[in-house]
This record gives sequence, C-alpha cells and structure tokens, in this order.
Amino acid sequence: MHFAEAAARAEVLRREIERHNHAYYVLDRPTLPDAEFDRLYRELQAIEAEHPQLLTDDSPTRRVGGKPLGGFAQVRHAVPMLSIRTETDTEPSGARAFDARIRRELALGEGDPPVEYAVELKFDGLAINLRYEHGVLVQAATRGDGETGEDVTQNIRTVHCIPLRLRGEVPEIIEVRGEAYMSRPDFEAYNERQRSLGKATLVNPRNGAAGSIRQLDPAMAAERPLSFYAYGLGEFRGWAIPDTHSGVLDALAAFGLPVCEHRATVQGADGLIAFHSGMREARDSLPFDIDGVVYKVNSLARQLQLGFVTREPRWAVAHKYPAEEMLTTVEAIEVQVGRTGAITPVARLAPVFVGGVTVTNATLHNETEARRKDVRIGDTVVVRRAGDVIPEVVSVVMERRPRANRPGDEPLHPPFELPRTCPVCGSAVERPDDEAIARCTGGLICPAQRKQALLHFAGRRAMDIEGLGDKLVEQLVDAAIVKTPADLFKLGLLAMVNLERMADKSATNLLAAIEASKLTTLARFIFALGIRNVGEATAKDLARFFGNLDALMAADLDRLQLVPDVGPVVAASIARFFAEPHNVEVIEQLRAAGVSWPEGAPAASVSSSISGKTFVLTGTLPALSRDEAKDMIEALGGKVAGSVSKKTDYVVAGAEAGSKLDKAQTLGITILDEIQFRELLKQ
Repeated sequence: MHFAEAAARAEVLRREIERHNHAYYVLDRPTLPDAEFDRLYRELQAIEAEHPQLLTDDSPTRRVGGKPLGGFAQVRHAVPMLSIRTETDTEPSGARAFDARIRRELALGEGDPPVEYAVELKFDGLAINLRYEHGVLVQAATRGDGETGEDVTQNIRTVHCIPLRLRGEVPEIIEVRGEAYMSRPDFEAYNERQRSLGKATLVNPRNGAAGSIRQLDPAMAAERPLSFYAYGLGEFRGWAIPDTHSGVLDALAAFGLPVCEHRATVQGADGLIAFHSGMREARDSLPFDIDGVVYKVNSLARQLQLGFVTREPRWAVAHKYPAEEMLTTVEAIEVQVGRTGAITPVARLAPVFVGGVTVTNATLHNETEARRKDVRIGDTVVVRRAGDVIPEVVSVVMERRPRANRPGDEPLHPPFELPRTCPVCGSAVERPDDEAIARCTGGLICPAQRKQALLHFAGRRAMDIEGLGDKLVEQLVDAAIVKTPADLFKLGLLAMVNLERMADKSATNLLAAIEASKLTTLARFIFALGIRNVGEATAKDLARFFGNLDALMAADLDRLQLVPDVGPVVAASIARFFAEPHNVEVIEQLRAAGVSWPEGAPAASVSSSISGKTFVLTGTLPALSRDEAKDMIEALGGKVAGSVSKKTDYVVAGAEAGSKLDKAQTLGITILDEIQFRELLKQ
C-alpha cells in the first residue's frame, strides 16, 4: 500500500475504531461484532507496522501500553488540583449547614430565592487530570499533592472509555479532571480470576484503581479493568466556557468524555437533601463504590464570587455516607461447605456496624487468601462491606495481634490451616493443583452440599418454589425424604404433615408451589441445576444461544465457547456437568415429573425488535411481577436497567410509579403500561 493511501486508510480506521470504542465503553451500546472490531484493529496495526511514521498519539493501538517505566515523571499542574471540604455530618443537617454557609457568603436574605446547585456522586477512586491539546490526549497525571502529580499517560491510554481524541469543535487546550475507578463487577471478576490462578487479589476497588494507574508496566495496567468519569476542569484555552457547572459537564459529554448520569441540578437545601437521600437508597445498586455525594454552586460566576478558603473552594462540599470499612476482632475461624463442595474459611467476628448493617461473619475466600492475609483468631481486622458484596476481611492490624506474653513474643494463635476432612460428612478434602479452592469430595452424599443444592434449586431466581426454606430443606434431607431435586416432585401430603411444624395448610400450599414451579423457563432451569461457574446471567446466555436443553447438553467445548462470555473454564464446567450420568439421570427424572418450559429457537435464528433495547421497570404492574417482566425482556435480548437515563429506550410503568416515571417524561422516553408492554413483546 502506497504511503498516501496508507495514511488515508489509517485515519479512517482510527476514527472508526474510536467511534465503536465510545459506543461500547461509554454508551454501553455496541455497534459492531467483536470479530469485525478485531479485524479493523488488526488492519490498523498492520498499517502502522509497515509505516511507523503514521503512529499518532490518538491511535487506538496506543491503548495496549508501552515499555515498562523505571519511574513516573513529575508533572506540575497548570491549575492546582485542590481537594473539596468534607462534611462528616451524614444527616440532612449537613446539607442544611452547607446551604446556610453559601447563603451567608452570598449575602442572601430569607426573601431571596434558593441557590441552584449541581449535585453529583463522590467516587471512591483516584483523581486524574487529562490534558488535551487540539483535541488529542497528550498527558495524564495523578493529583499528587495538588500542585505536582505523576505522569501516568501510558497507563491512562489503556482505559478504553477515555477518548484519545475529543469530538466536535474542541478547545485549543483543555484539562479534564475526573476519577479513575474500578467497578464492583470488574473488581469481583478480576479477583475471582486471580484466586483461580492462585495469585494475589486486590484489596478493594479503590486500591485496585490506584494500584493499576501506578503500575510501572503499562501492559499489566492494561489487564486491570478500569473506568473513568469526568467531573471538572483544569486549564483551558480557546473555549467559550458555559455559564454553569452542569453546562460544563454537558459539554464534556458532547466531547465524548464519560460523565456519570447520576447528577442533577437542584434548588436549595431541600434539593441537596433529596439527592443525598435518593443516592443513599440507590447506593447498593450502583455498579461502583461511592462514599458520598458532592454539592457545587452551579453558577460559575457565583463560584468566582465565593472563591477559596486555604486550599478548598467555598462553593463545594463532599457530603459523606457512613463508612463501609470498620475495625473489629476475629473470635473464631470456621469453614463452610458450599453447594458445589467448595470449602470456604469464614471469620466469626465481634459484631460491628458497617455499610448500614451489623456484620458478624466475613469471608476469607480460600486457604491461599487466608494465609496470604495471615488472619488469625484474636486479630484486629479491617472489615469491608460494599453494596451487595459479601463482607470480607480486608487486612490485619498487625501491631494489635495478641502475643503469648508481651509484644515481641510469638503470636498467641497459629496460622489458619484448612481441615483435611469435610466438617459435615467426613469425606476427604481435595484441592486440585490448578485451583485455589479446596472441595469436599462427598458429592451428593454430603448433606451440606445436598441442602445447599436444593435451596439453590428452589430459589426465587431459579425454580421459585415458595415456602421451601432452610428449615424445611434441613428436615427433608435429614429425614432422607429428599436426596435430589427430582425427589421434590414426588412428595406427598402424608410425608409433609409428619414433619415438625408442618400443618395441613402449610403442606398443601408447599405442594401447590412445587406443582406451579413445573412450568418455568429454560434459563431458570439451567441456573437451578447449580452447574459450577454458571450464574444467572450465563444461564440466560446459554438459553438464548441454544434455545433448548438437548442442544446444550450435546454441545462440545468449542460450541460452548461460542456463547457470549463463556470461556474455557466455564465451558469445561458445563461439559463436565452433563458428562456425569447421575446429573443426566436427575434431569430426566425432572422432565418425567413434568418440569417443562417453552422451547425456543437458537439465538442465531432469533430476530427481536427489542434486542439490545434498554428497559426500566417502575411501579406495580397489574398482572406481572418485576422478575417475570425482566425475564420476558431478557428472553428477547433486551436489557433491564435500574435507573432512567438518556440510554433508556422504554419505561414500563405500573401503579405508584415514582421519580423514574417523572424523569422519563422529562427526557421524552417512550412509556408503556402493561398492555402496551405485552403488545411490544408480541411484535
């Protein structure tokens, strides 16, 4: 290819790849199959290899990182990166105090209108400054001491949601301030992968983000899943800046930078309080950690008028939430046996209130993790709980470790050791060489696994057998009435009423629930089987891809790995499960008992008008539960989100729909009642 032709083609490829990157990582709306994206990427790599002079700072191929660094160069910020004052009063009075201070500084009286504020989230990550010159990212730096930070450009280029070139009419120079963070799902997936390889895990998402950005080897940074949200400005030239902070964020989003959708403009203290309260309720459902919200006077002219005190702006404050990490002591270390036989060490703790709940137990994940952190009985430990994540021991406060007699002596308690036999059934405990998790070898003879397998099978997101809880499963298993899930469908009234605390009515209701559960969906049934490494999302992917159970059971490893997000490890787990005769026998017994679901066509032959569309459910629907509506949407390739944004395609609204409906109407999003929703699905 001639140089001029290569240069033109490289420019087209760079724009095309970055357009798809933006759609995938920022808008969450993929526009191209992975294979086609990879083809474009490889073509650009080949052109740049043939013509090295065509490699530009904004080339997507720069995202893979460069050579390892000996250290980070110092960067002096053109405009200092100042910190924001923290309001530690987590109650509404904290917001009222801030508003009162602002009104005093602006000399506003009781008769003056409320102050308009821009409100946003306080991310728990690492502050970063991105410098763009003529729209191209030329430098990225950490906050450091506010005056001087570290040059982390190579590592920031590996964060796919950060554009290497801005869109539209760009300023001559613009510095964008924001937060690099690691989402909870990415953090958990990364740690799970590390554990399976027997490697060190990350302590928490914030440490994961900070450690990734400060990796001297950019290739290692590229392996860590990071994201970024812009929230402010540093230096800028050649730009007619908007009048408000919210306008600045809108402009940054128009440039192609990721800006968090959870932001608003509100009036006065009441608006601040409502946002703080609303985000506190939504906090656990967010895919990333926050430790509070941020209030900023929206008018940039008023910000200038208010100015700074010491090194903090008067016009902004961070309003915190209760801490999600606390200190407590380890009273004992026990092991639990999971439904797949996994042996998990668990620290029994002195009760501590953290993340909104009282925590008495925390996972140590596995033997390697427990030994690496060196958690022992009597230790003072840092316990973390974030969102729906299981509480975990983060680290040990070594200086508080109990000693035999006095400081400097041998520790009072020995290191944790995994038991050699299962504490429930006495079977041998094995740990394969290529795995971090030890397992009981008892299989279905182990009551712990049997009970957990039945509870999982009957769970709300699986077969949804209402009334089949812990106590009842324990009785059924201990009395040897139920040994496999198929035995549930052989239960009779006489066997049930003889159980402790089981009256005729309760038994009749449970048998009716078991009967009703026979009609299910393929995704729920696959999930209910408890196949190792197959969660709810993977079960839905398998059901969509294969369309029927027989096709799934017959699939080999290569076929299984064609399913989205199914890699070699998950494929091997699925293949091993269906290769076991006793598993196939239980499945056939379940089918013979009448368990069934609508058969579908494989995903390759399904075309749906809602495939890829995003729905939000709000209020109470007349005939459908939230879970039923969600299943119907996902079965046709749609997505269900927890909050309304510009990315939302439809809002399904029932009785007592709240703020989500209001926001949808403001954004002009299509709103459906249950009848219209069902009609859409029929199409």
